[in-house]
Amino acid sequence: MSKNIIAPFTYNATMPVQIGDSKGAQNFVQIGKPFIRFKYIESKELVPQLNLTYFNSPVAQMPCQHSKRKESSKIFIKYMVSLRCKMVVKSILEKMELHYTAINLGEVELKEEINEHQRTNLKTELSKSGLELIEDKKSILIEKIKKVVIEMVHYAEELPKIKFSDYLSEKLNYDYAYLSNLFSATQGITINHFIIMHKIEHVKELIIYNELTLSEIAYRLHYSSVAHLSNQFKKVTGLTPSFFKTLKHKKREEIERL
Repeated sequence: MSKNIIAPFTYNATMPVQIGDSKGAQNFVQIGKPFIRFKYIESKELVPQLNLTYFNSPVAQMPCQHSKRKESSKIFIKYMVSLRCKMVVKSILEKMELHYTAINLGEVELKEEINEHQRTNLKTELSKSGLELIEDKKSILIEKIKKVVIEMVHYAEELPKIKFSDYLSEKLNYDYAYLSNLFSATQGITINHFIIMHKIEHVKELIIYNELTLSEIAYRLHYSSVAHLSNQFKKVTGLTPSFFKTLKHKKREEIERL
């Protein structure tokens, strides 16, 4: 019997090919069709039986190593709740040469796992902009709740037609009672109060833009009437929407600080 060798050979993808061998070792690299495949073969005589063309070359003696696929990872960032924050995070990632596939409110999809050194540097860079890398599971869930509320109130074309408790449960795949209790225990306010705060800030924004009437704003944000909107607005801000509209310097809160 001839000495075992590692031989490169090519085959057309439509040909029947025996998979595996007595050594159980195989590696291949796709460079278009046909493929190049490296495989342990006990003798040259086996090659014709596999409908393969054997090439005896120096490459045959080269060791073949499996390439490791890089795993993507997702990171969660506290206070990242506005488009401005997204631009800040994008700038930080590019500065640190961290490759990403998506940057969303509160979270970033990275192309590969980051090491501890990169994680520490990322925390430092984020903190300079008032942002914070979140790592424990309950804090991540809290930020996901906030993200759903902020996207719904500030960025959605219209509010969901179903109850928000059902909407949130569907989005996060958690029982609403659990989400509500967790949010209240850690944030000191209810989810409903958090929604109201953001709705009022959005009302301020729409008043400042001066493109919609109060009736249109009330309808858009699912208030039952202008009176309902006005009462809630005054309860939160101490002002009526009409009076707020007359102010020369209209004050708004930063979304990420609500």
